[in-house]
Amino acid sequence: MSRFLSPRLAAVTPYTPGEQPQDQKYIKLNTNESPYPPSPAVLDAVSRAEVEKLRLYSDPACADLLQTAAKHFGLQPDQIMPGNGSDENLFFALRAFCDESHPLAYADITYGCYGVWCGLLHIPSDIVPLKEDFTLDPADYYGRNETIVIANPNAPTGLALPRGAIEGILKANPNNVVIVDEAYVDFGGESCVPLIDQYENLLVIQTFSKSRQLAGARLGLAMGNAKLIADLNRVKFSLNPYNINRLTLKAGEAALNDTAYFDKTRAAIIETRAWTKQQLEARGFTCLDSRSNFLFASTERKNGAELYKKLKEKGVLVRHFDAPRIANWLRVTIGTPEEMQALLAALDKILEE
Repeated sequence: MSRFLSPRLAAVTPYTPGEQPQDQKYIKLNTNESPYPPSPAVLDAVSRAEVEKLRLYSDPACADLLQTAAKHFGLQPDQIMPGNGSDENLFFALRAFCDESHPLAYADITYGCYGVWCGLLHIPSDIVPLKEDFTLDPADYYGRNETIVIANPNAPTGLALPRGAIEGILKANPNNVVIVDEAYVDFGGESCVPLIDQYENLLVIQTFSKSRQLAGARLGLAMGNAKLIADLNRVKFSLNPYNINRLTLKAGEAALNDTAYFDKTRAAIIETRAWTKQQLEARGFTCLDSRSNFLFASTERKNGAELYKKLKEKGVLVRHFDAPRIANWLRVTIGTPEEMQALLAALDKILEE
């Protein structure tokens, strides 16, 4: 770092993203991307005519996408704000509803960016431990005088709370915003979108990166009470009014409209997840009951760091977290059936060593 960097920023430990190697062919099971391409409708929507319009700024209001999303989710356009990936939606929410005197409560094992953003924005963190089995006890979040964020399903565990449990947290915190990060909800979780009209303190965040195959396009949605969304737009129009590019806006509309492709690819991932879990357990692995597009697994036969390293040597990338309580676990993205068979073949060789 340079000698000009502010001391506050120098104290921040940045987020470490999953590996995105460009120099070697790997089976990528480390960043929870979809193994399937975007909907054919997306390819049609991102046409030459749209590319030629890149000389023009995108619509800062994202009006067409908002109309499509509102119809899809049964909301009004003023209850939705698109973000440059759901990360931006989450970051805007922290800017809007937290500060040095308004902490953020979140689990000790969850999406790493929550803590990074707290450090960057000087927001006090109230870290709430998960139970020994990695489940979240809703009662731990009752009556907190602070903003709350819950990844549901959680990452990296893949475990999910039922909608009723989230509703209990909302009822117990009527004067605090409860952010529900639903990045993985389409793979078996229960969305809280149906609760939006009942709870003014609920903010739901979803992404197009996982179940809609648009990780590289960067698109997310914040959904909630119209006044909450107005607060987020206040942040957006103070930082980056043109936050969604023209091609992503078109791609997002097309992805939402192609429900048949969404259902087909989502079902394929869920089916492959169940098969892979069965195969791993037959090899002595412990796997949590994932409701996501990944499995969280461990084995006593090899430690997590060693297993990650040996899989990488065999051309298979998975995610290992060198962190308390989960250092012996691996997060494995669900790929195609062929990719999962290759993973299992690599594991069989490693476990025989």
